[in-house]
Amino acid sequence: MKRRHFITFIGGAVAWPVAARTQPAGKVYRVGWLLHIWKVADVPAQPVFRGFVRGLRDAGYVEGQNLVLELRSAEGKSERIGEIATELVSRNPDVILAGGGDFNAQALQRATKSVPIVLLYSFDPVGAGLVESLSHPGGNITGFTGYTGPENEAKRLQILKEAIPNATRIAFLTTQNDWEGSVGQHVQAAARTLGVTLTFAEHAEDYIDAFAMMTRDRPHALLVATDTRNYVDTQLIVDLAAEQRMPAIYPWREGVATGGLMSYGVDAVDLFRRAAGLVDKILKSAKPADIPIERPTKLELLINLKTAKALGLAIPPTLFARANEVIE
Repeated sequence: MKRRHFITFIGGAVAWPVAARTQPAGKVYRVGWLLHIWKVADVPAQPVFRGFVRGLRDAGYVEGQNLVLELRSAEGKSERIGEIATELVSRNPDVILAGGGDFNAQALQRATKSVPIVLLYSFDPVGAGLVESLSHPGGNITGFTGYTGPENEAKRLQILKEAIPNATRIAFLTTQNDWEGSVGQHVQAAARTLGVTLTFAEHAEDYIDAFAMMTRDRPHALLVATDTRNYVDTQLIVDLAAEQRMPAIYPWREGVATGGLMSYGVDAVDLFRRAAGLVDKILKSAKPADIPIERPTKLELLINLKTAKALGLAIPPTLFARANEVIE
């Protein structure tokens, strides 16, 4: 079992000059990165960032020599994304990475129709109006989806039940559309199989209301759905769950790194490493319109042991043995 510490970030609009003061002669590539939550100053400690930089280095791009990285972050302030996206585009990057789900990518799409954009973790690029189709994006955007389908929403419910065998009531924090659609159908079917009563905790405009409803329903645990709004408000969800001492499982590692109990979802380090290869293709003149959107290939399970202890939970050893990372 691989155990390591890592840092996550909540983060305001900050620019981080990565390149050295001087550049050698020859072409210098400028790669922009629009972040939503993480603080720019903390990004170098992120495993996903290190994986991306290693991938670029393997492809021959080295900061301070032939590469400049331009990072900008809204530090969780969604209302600032538009202006930050416009400012980043004004830096004339050769390619821009869109973190933070589809919300950031939509802001970048409004800011430029020509600069290539690479989606790092899109939830629904077609539904969000970012691309024409996954196989043929057709514009200046390509990249990766981070959504692995409704089956993995049900799988996370199974893992949560395994971690807390006595849980018989579990809240599902999601939207009305997902609750009534295929996602909800898969999760509700899994709940029946597991002998769990699944309650619908709708998040619309106010998570406070959703958690107030959970207080009335008295669930034993929380399943956080995979959607853009939940990702953007990860820290708020973690904080509200902590206030109610409610163990929760998230679709992404940020939920665990900021204090949540568990996450099961896309191996983001692998995804960002692959993103470096895609950036290399674009810098070598490949057109985003012709590069199919790629799906995730690896999933990972993370457990926050500190949070488990704080909640008085004894995670089964069999689950620890399957974890890709344990935060202590």
